[in-house]
Amino acid sequence: MIKKLAECIGEYKKETILTPVFVGFECAFDIIIPFLMAFLIDNGINKGDVRTVVIIGIALVICSFIAIYTGVKSGDYSAKATAGFAKNLRRKIYYNVQEFSFANIDKFSTSSIVTRHTTDINNVQMAFQMIIRMAVRAPLMIIFSLVMTFVINVKLALIFLIAVPLLGLGLYLIATKAHPIFEKAITIYDKLNNTVQENVRGVRVVKSFVTEDKEIEKFEKTSELIYKEFSRAERIVALNNPLMQFTVATIIVLISWFGGKEIVANNLTTGEFTSLITYTMQILMSLMMLSMVLVTIMISRASGERIVELIDEKSTLTNKENAIKEVKDGSITFENVNFSYVNDENKLCLKDINVEIKSGETVGIIGGTGSSKTTLVQLIPRLYDVTSGKLKVGGIDVRDYDIKSLRDQVAMVLQKNELFSGTIKENLRWGNEKATDEEIEKACKLAQADEFIKTFPEGYDTYIEQGGTNVSGGQKQRLCIARALLKRPKILILDDSTSAVDTKTDSLIRKAFKEEIPNTTKIIIAQRISSVEDADKIIVLDNGKIKAIGTHEQLLASNEIYQEVYYSQVKGGEDNE
Repeated sequence: MIKKLAECIGEYKKETILTPVFVGFECAFDIIIPFLMAFLIDNGINKGDVRTVVIIGIALVICSFIAIYTGVKSGDYSAKATAGFAKNLRRKIYYNVQEFSFANIDKFSTSSIVTRHTTDINNVQMAFQMIIRMAVRAPLMIIFSLVMTFVINVKLALIFLIAVPLLGLGLYLIATKAHPIFEKAITIYDKLNNTVQENVRGVRVVKSFVTEDKEIEKFEKTSELIYKEFSRAERIVALNNPLMQFTVATIIVLISWFGGKEIVANNLTTGEFTSLITYTMQILMSLMMLSMVLVTIMISRASGERIVELIDEKSTLTNKENAIKEVKDGSITFENVNFSYVNDENKLCLKDINVEIKSGETVGIIGGTGSSKTTLVQLIPRLYDVTSGKLKVGGIDVRDYDIKSLRDQVAMVLQKNELFSGTIKENLRWGNEKATDEEIEKACKLAQADEFIKTFPEGYDTYIEQGGTNVSGGQKQRLCIARALLKRPKILILDDSTSAVDTKTDSLIRKAFKEEIPNTTKIIIAQRISSVEDADKIIVLDNGKIKAIGTHEQLLASNEIYQEVYYSQVKGGEDNE
């Protein structure tokens, strides 16, 4: 884990190295100052030697300024190193997530990825900052101060040699008990983020169903769980405080008691005793620093493990060597295809799929909820890999293609249409970043979006809010279709993408497809028979299996599932008249 995280220091190695270097200089001068103070008291003030007082006084001022300067520089380098480390860590996670397949994302969940990208990185960043500063300063101060106490008085220095290991053992026991609880609490953050994310995205549904109280209850339940876990961990960590205070008080009492005796016995001067007390406080303060570092590392260790887990995750989809980069045409062939989301032959979502689609054909897919219609089409651009069998595009197994080249030729308009914050033009250029204004307008006319866009005061420069909340469902669907068309794909997949538009607009979209992109293979998943009735062939799916393939007329004459859907819609239409 440490090696993986350390790789993210990257170009900030210089700042990372210079931070502890300047901390070392700061510690050295902080150690020299009490020693000079002792010399000033014993050889200057007590003896009335003004010259010594002036010289040592000047030396003290110089040492103080150097200590301040090195402290400021270490802080400056530390800030750059930790901010840069966090930046590289975020970038590494983000870039790796971009390579994830849908299966990888399903494994972690969106909320967990967001938590690791924010809370967990903040925890690790804080720990990194403490490690290169406080975790360097504290041991150095303890070592230097111990050396100086031995130089001053060996008997009194032995007190520290007994106390420090005992304190270290106590801190270690606290850490080993608290870490598993912190690890569990951070995992619960994923659930909390998921609850908040769902609530914010679905706020209109929440308000329309007046379920605010239910959502608050769900939030409070998860929040209370985090509170309980962190409280358990903090109660253990809180033992650190009384342990430190007891150690500090004991050492001060012992130093004062034995130090007083040493002064009476003329084995210790007043100045030496003063510096000894200063070194005592430096050692104890450094021990307190170490305990703070330890607590931070305890919290960040769990976060670090979660971050490395995300960095180490490899996409389930990879390119072969010498992968094919050109898709010949839009023909699609399923050969004995089986698929399982958990890669288990006993838990198949699609079973024995055999179908051949010629380039340029229009294919409709009909089936009930849960019949795996979306799963079927997601295999075409290789969002998932088939569990067994072969899926060919342009006569070549999709696993032999370069993934980017394949997906560039397959445009999908998903069930959940997603628009991003930005202008309409910026959203549409996701399909083709080099598209001209004329090409954008043409795509929108094909998708029946041009008319409503021109009703906006800003036209194509109208700003779309995140998620497309300031356009209707039907408008969003048409914009997403236009965006897909701008890719000029060989295969166009519409996954129930006209459900929010009226039948007339749906008909106009299909008519435009037939006239303007005849060579593009079009696959239309729909709930309405009218959306697919003029397709070259219609696939009827049920429970992950193909029950029938044929034209509208053939299926209406021979397939019970298709007949049931058709007549229920025809009857529903008659009832509405």
